[in-house]
Amino acid sequence: MDGSRLALTTPDTRLRDAWLAAYAEWPDGSHIDASGLRQGDDVRTPAGFAAWAGKLAGCADAEVPLPPGHVTHSSYWWITDRDEVLGAVELRHDIGHPLLVDAGGHIGYSVRPGHRGRGIATWALGATLDRAWARGLDAVLVTCSPENTASARIIEKAGGVLEDVRETPIGPKRRYWISRPR
Repeated sequence: MDGSRLALTTPDTRLRDAWLAAYAEWPDGSHIDASGLRQGDDVRTPAGFAAWAGKLAGCADAEVPLPPGHVTHSSYWWITDRDEVLGAVELRHDIGHPLLVDAGGHIGYSVRPGHRGRGIATWALGATLDRAWARGLDAVLVTCSPENTASARIIEKAGGVLEDVRETPIGPKRRYWISRPR
């Protein structure tokens, strides 16, 4: 990292330009893990971005109906003290859907491509685990693709214990459990 202080923040329309700068680093049409961005979401216009940020905020409210296959979750962006968006993380409050049990887990994250390899994901996973423990979760499932050795190292460094590697509907996944420190 470059000495900037990092923070988790909920999606915020004041960060639209910073988020769009981060978004521009991913290839067109690529899936950005944990971003909450779905096909058809309009993030390029101010009104569309505000609607998308509002939708993400609503996903944390257990009273708000979600689409089939989705679970209540909190979305965060990782920002610097200069409001530069470096990535996204999603903390799923439960993993009651079979796809999440097999492949998605409680926590998903992605790092802006130009900022990978700087310790940002290690910091963000730790900060998100603190939020998981504060929610009362005793253990969380975190997954990654077998070829993603950087993510595997990050998860293991955070205390992840490999349960298995399994074939899932979205491809093979390494499945790690991280327990709340005692």
